[in-house]
Amino acid sequence: MTDKIKVWCFLLFLSRLVSNLQNCAHAAPQVPCFFIFGDSLADSGNNNNLVTAAKANYRPYGIDFPNGTTGRFTNGRTVVDIIGELLGFNQFIPPFATARGRDILVGVNYASGASGIRDESGRQLGDRISLNEQLQNHAATLSRLTQLLGTKQAAENYLNKCLYYVSLGSNDYLNNYFMPSNYTTSRLYTPDQYAKVLIDQYSQQIKLLYHLGARKIALPGLRPIGSIPYSFSTLCRNNVSCVTNINNAVLPFNAGLVLLPNF
Repeated sequence: MTDKIKVWCFLLFLSRLVSNLQNCAHAAPQVPCFFIFGDSLADSGNNNNLVTAAKANYRPYGIDFPNGTTGRFTNGRTVVDIIGELLGFNQFIPPFATARGRDILVGVNYASGASGIRDESGRQLGDRISLNEQLQNHAATLSRLTQLLGTKQAAENYLNKCLYYVSLGSNDYLNNYFMPSNYTTSRLYTPDQYAKVLIDQYSQQIKLLYHLGARKIALPGLRPIGSIPYSFSTLCRNNVSCVTNINNAVLPFNAGLVLLPNF
């Protein structure tokens, strides 16, 4: 392929955004649109009407957010809300569940709490929109953009200039691999093998995103997920060695993510 996906180093990307924001706080957005794929860290309301325990459309969620309780899994803004502001957007990117008409021209947030790279991850919590389903929703958005912009080529040219943020994988560990009573993956794969399975699938999903028009993609790695309150208190029951095992398990995933090839 003549074009190359730009997999942006996330920390460098954020530092550049901050620097640019200081110089052009009132300028037009740095990209025409921002598309978001992810889990509860980015969900802005897509789970509200699903039959699931993974929803946040009630207080105290949103108590510090300008629009109140929206389905964000936080008291205030999510990381993608902040990135959108740094990019220069004067509105929050709408969730796919409620995006209508020309709203999609600024982008769409497809993220869903409890979702993962693998379709089954998070199933014990109820409904969720896996990455494969989020990609299907993006294909539907592409069709709507084609209608708005007149031709498929015009839509693809528009999408080529947009920023894509894709951040999943936490639930493939916390709500899959480290729940042996619900999932078989930890009996089928060592942590290294499982990381490779995830990266291989992720690579194919990112390749599909390329075919749907993406050219600028930010792919953050996984944080030390064993150290978050849910892991420490629920999965590990305050067992420090368990926390360390979870944190170590995601390291090969992050290493594989860095080595993902350009398509």
